[in-house]
Amino acid sequence: MSGKKYRTVITYKNYFEDFLIKQVQKVKDKILWTLFLIEEQQQVPETYLKHLEGTNGLYEIRVQFGSDIFRIFCFFDEGKLVILTNGFQKKTQKTPKLEITKALKIMKEYYEDKE
Repeated sequence: MSGKKYRTVITYKNYFEDFLIKQVQKVKDKILWTLFLIEEQQQVPETYLKHLEGTNGLYEIRVQFGSDIFRIFCFFDEGKLVILTNGFQKKTQKTPKLEITKALKIMKEYYEDKE
C-alpha cells in the first residue's frame, strides 16, 4: 500500500459505532480492513463498495466474513469524504427496506446539520 488516500472515511454521530461495537473482534478487523481499502484504492471493486439502485447517492460497503455478510451504508460528501451511516448483518437476499430507509434518514440529517 502506498499510503496515499483517495478518500477519507468518517462516521456521523454514533450510528456506525453502535453497529461495530456489537461485532466480534475478527469481524471488526475485517470491517476496518475494508474501510482502509476504500480509503486507499483509487478504484474500489464493487465487491466492496456498490451504489444502491434507486437511491440518490447511497452506497453500501460490503463485508464478508466466512458465511456472514455485513452491509454498511455510506454516502459521499465533497467527492472524497465517505460518511458511514448504519450497518447490519445481512440474512436475506434482498437488503431490508427498513435499513435503507434508516440510512437515507441519516443522510438527510447529516446534510441538515451541515447547513
